[in-house]
Amino acid sequence: MEGAGVSSPLKELLAYCGKLTRTPQAMTASDVEGLRQVGWRDPQIAEAVYVTGMFAFFNRVADAFGLVDPAYGTLEAPAVQPATHYRPDA
Repeated sequence: MEGAGVSSPLKELLAYCGKLTRTPQAMTASDVEGLRQVGWRDPQIAEAVYVTGMFAFFNRVADAFGLVDPAYGTLEAPAVQPATHYRPDA
C-alpha cells in the first residue's frame, strides 16, 4: 500500500480497514481518533466499517457453502452478461 497513488488520509482509512479485517479484536478508540485527526468524519468511518464488515460476511457465507467464482484467476468473461435491453420504466 505504501506505493499506492492515493492520498495519505485514504491510506490511513485503508490501513484501519485492514486492521479491522485481520485483527478486529485489536481495534481501539485511538484507531478511530487517528482517522479523525487526518480528516475523516464519523459517518465516513462508520461507512468504511460497514463495507468492511459486509465483505467479511459475504466471504464467510461463500466459504461456508463452498461457493467459488468459476472465472477466478482467468481472463474469461463472466458467465452472465448484462442485459443490453434494460428499460427502467418497463
